[in-house]
Amino acid sequence: MRYAKPKSVDEAVALLAAEKGLARVLAGGTDLLVQMRSRRALPDLMVDCKAIADMTSIAAEDGGIRFGAATACMALVENAQFSAACPGVTDAIKLIGSIQVKGRASVGGNVCNASPAADSVPALIAAGATARIASPRGSRDVAVETITTGPGKTCLARDELLVSFLVPRKQRNCGDAYLRFTPRTEMDIAVVSAGVNLKLDATGICREARVSLGAVAERALLVAEAGAALVGSKVDNAALERLGAAASAACRPIDDKRGTREFRIKVAGVLARRAAQIALDRTGKEN
Repeated sequence: MRYAKPKSVDEAVALLAAEKGLARVLAGGTDLLVQMRSRRALPDLMVDCKAIADMTSIAAEDGGIRFGAATACMALVENAQFSAACPGVTDAIKLIGSIQVKGRASVGGNVCNASPAADSVPALIAAGATARIASPRGSRDVAVETITTGPGKTCLARDELLVSFLVPRKQRNCGDAYLRFTPRTEMDIAVVSAGVNLKLDATGICREARVSLGAVAERALLVAEAGAALVGSKVDNAALERLGAAASAACRPIDDKRGTREFRIKVAGVLARRAAQIALDRTGKEN
């Protein structure tokens, strides 16, 4: 195996494009190194992106916050501007492993690992985040919900690199939240998760809502019907019941040792309602 540590996105993309064998990107390594030790991944080339400024920065941009895909999770959690602007995404990032893991792990790695139970993905989807992807052909921006196509699979071509994310800034009368259910309180992965983002008008009526579920299908879902259940309401009990029913109806989970299909379907509705209530409580608060 060869190891490279490029200093720019262009250099990293050129390395990926030139490699004839298997190339893997090292953003944090908390998934990749485990896969290598178990021989599930045996790359011919490892491209370490921690030295690329565009992939490790956090900055305000276009009314939102852009952060590099290789930025350490703890750097995001400890950044006051990011935490204030993106509370729901921060909820999720705080749950990615231990403090030690978060000191190295990245959101880009969490997304590209393409686990249906990834914590950051439903929160990013609910927030309406986009991702910037670079290749020899230039760059493109895509909605986060389009990146994962199945367990362990993404829409990225072999010569493409996920560079950064743009999360819209939370405005007045907007709120978001992320919740998950796990058997243990820490160091576990989601059995079910839910992210919710709300926008109210001046009278308290919900005008926009995005709801995303994790660990209930082959990839995180953007559930349009669940968001629509809240629009036009004051997010009262009746609307929350409709939200929960729509969330449960969208699930297509598997049975495994961590939870049955029936359990996941029921819990999805419960978590979506609870996340919506937290998001509602956070509305009306400016950054």
